[in-house]
Amino acid sequence: MATDPDLNGFLDHLRHERRLAVATVAAYGRDCAALARLAEARSLRELRGPDLKRAAAQLHAGGLSPRSLARMLSSWRALYSWLLRRREIDWDPCTGLRSPKAPRRLPSVLSPEEAASLVSVEATGDEGLANRALFELAYGSGLRVSELVGLDLHSIDTTAGEARVTGKGAKTRLVPVGKAALAALAAWLPARAQLARAEEPALFVGSRGRRLSARDVQRRIKRQGLAAGLALDVHPHMLRHSFASHVLQSSGDLRAVQEMLGHASIASTQVYTHLDFQHLARVYDAAHPRAKRRAR
Repeated sequence: MATDPDLNGFLDHLRHERRLAVATVAAYGRDCAALARLAEARSLRELRGPDLKRAAAQLHAGGLSPRSLARMLSSWRALYSWLLRRREIDWDPCTGLRSPKAPRRLPSVLSPEEAASLVSVEATGDEGLANRALFELAYGSGLRVSELVGLDLHSIDTTAGEARVTGKGAKTRLVPVGKAALAALAAWLPARAQLARAEEPALFVGSRGRRLSARDVQRRIKRQGLAAGLALDVHPHMLRHSFASHVLQSSGDLRAVQEMLGHASIASTQVYTHLDFQHLARVYDAAHPRAKRRAR
């Protein structure tokens, strides 16, 4: 993929020193190779700020979305930061390089009634018992799917009503576990004891006694969404979004929601304030006399 010697060296650094995943290194390579193609005969270290701005403008004019362009510029910055640290260049051509603003996309959420119909799985058979506990935890505690499948038996303290969760960056946090989820877990644990292999620590296992994968949970929630007759394409993160939106609507405590979700920055949590405002706007439009348009 890479022909520029600086780009080859950068990719080797990502592979062998930073030990990034193969797919991640390939993505960096594609992003920086696009810049190398636009540079034509010049090497990457010869480029200046105006060259990079011109290249970004060409890519944007060619139909590259703001989100994809932002990712590409991030790769360029990483490349030139590496060259600077190695003192291969004495300037940063990325200085002042800005990504076009992408429109804010609000996450899809279920209404409280839709969420209740989804998590109220008919708990029959081993899979039904597991699903009920999975869905109650996903919605009741706002867990990511990776956090759900990463739970072990010792992660849940049923007496205290809390779970110790390992989130992004291997950071752990305590989250509350509600009564409905605790009841679903109490029903699931005897079935789990019969299914799980002796050495398997996972809280949620499949028919073969091994830890469920994120893909397993995605399939189960999608199947349950169809069975519940929901119009939305339901996925595990939608339950997390719904948890955050519903808790914020009820409490208005943004910091508490941030802590429960495990967001490093309050900015990540603030998206739910926009959802909350949309909810209030709908209530206003439906109920306030001044919001109702006169019939003609």
